[in-house]
Amino acid sequence: MEQMKKTFRDLSVDEREEIFVDIAQVLEGTAQEAFVEGNRDFAALSSNMAEAIRINANELAREDLDMAEQMLQQASAMISQFNAAHPYRMVSRAIH
Repeated sequence: MEQMKKTFRDLSVDEREEIFVDIAQVLEGTAQEAFVEGNRDFAALSSNMAEAIRINANELAREDLDMAEQMLQQASAMISQFNAAHPYRMVSRAIH
């Protein structure tokens, strides 16, 4: 049986909002790791983007879907950039 793939536009508003909340959490995690590693500029940028997404998740999920898709692409690009530069995840985030 073929599985049907849903596009972003096919998802319900609640599902789209959940995606934005999840991506904001990932951005916050990368911001914390970047801060611990000393990359404060990336940490601030990632943290600010996460906060903007989290605050506006409801509007992004409901209104302009083109803008919402663009926001997801930018957030995904930031996460991919961080993962490419840091292929090995930190075990501990303790600052000594």
